[in-house]
Amino acid sequence: MMKAALVLGMILFLCAAGGGAFAQGLEFSGLLDSKVGFAGDPGGRQPFAYDWEEYANLRMRASLGDRADFYGAVNLIAVAGSSAVNVTAGTAPSAFTVGENYAAAMELERLYFRIRGEALGADIGLLRLAFGYGQAFSPSDFLNPRSPLFPDARPRAVLGAALSAYPQDTLKILAFTVAPQNPLDSGGGGFIAGTSADKHWDRASVQFLYAYEAPRDGFPAGIHRSGLSLKADLELGFAADLLYTYNPEAGTGIGGLSADAGFDYSFRNGDFYVLAEYLYSGSAAARNAENAPGFSSRHNLCGTVLYHINDYTQANLTCLFGLEDVSLTPVITLDHDLIQGVTLTLSGRASLGKEKFNGFSTAARVRLRF
Repeated sequence: MMKAALVLGMILFLCAAGGGAFAQGLEFSGLLDSKVGFAGDPGGRQPFAYDWEEYANLRMRASLGDRADFYGAVNLIAVAGSSAVNVTAGTAPSAFTVGENYAAAMELERLYFRIRGEALGADIGLLRLAFGYGQAFSPSDFLNPRSPLFPDARPRAVLGAALSAYPQDTLKILAFTVAPQNPLDSGGGGFIAGTSADKHWDRASVQFLYAYEAPRDGFPAGIHRSGLSLKADLELGFAADLLYTYNPEAGTGIGGLSADAGFDYSFRNGDFYVLAEYLYSGSAAARNAENAPGFSSRHNLCGTVLYHINDYTQANLTCLFGLEDVSLTPVITLDHDLIQGVTLTLSGRASLGKEKFNGFSTAARVRLRF
């Protein structure tokens, strides 16, 4: 836990220093989640399990004059039950501590600065690099593939740098580089460098992406990634996104293709919202974590229905269908604003296979935003 304490100490020091250096430019925000859950798999080795989690995300932003900003964020976690197993599994011993009735972890989530110019900008540090316009899925977002089953998950950051150029008001060109997945590799194997371009019109947008990953263990010839993403706002909102991952050593072929397409629509003054999106993952993409997005089925369909019951309550039903392995994962969520900034969430999830019931989970969560 010593390294985590040093991280928190560094952030607190920056906050204290920022109070004097930036005067009125220092801002704090964050959220606190308190969740209690219950899960079961009657046919599994562990039929029933409980889950208790306290999670805080603390964020800060400081302005350095009119052209630069500093951003930082840290996660604080205290867990027991199945969450404790997930937090400690595969984690370096210095990253968590296990007490008599809880396990605790601390994680640096964001730490970067941004320089803003009229035609150029730069972001350097531990930051989020997002690509693609997909909503449920987004294959182009290969640095942090998302899942429609966890829409509230805060995307992880990468250690990298990005330079932005704006030749036109509606055109953005981005050049970026990202450190290797293995932070202990001092040889530079696995470094990623790439570029993207976004063009926007009144009702449509297009993005092009190319990234090259330097040779590393298992990929002696490196990896090439090319992406294309489109969105259009007509009567329906349409989006399409594809990513092709090519391994010269293996000759990836069609197995390196991941592509999704879908639409969303809201009606009755926004009270109802529906989303449908299909994802195809080539054989390599479906079964190889090196080739995003890594779903077990090559053909996946996501459907979402959101209903605003009143100004304080909304209900959501999301289903993920694995068309190849005939699996179904429905998730039901009910959100209610108790008071301003405090939300109670009740959720239930089931996992259904072709021939058997694979388990379920329920949870109650209180989220405080500040």
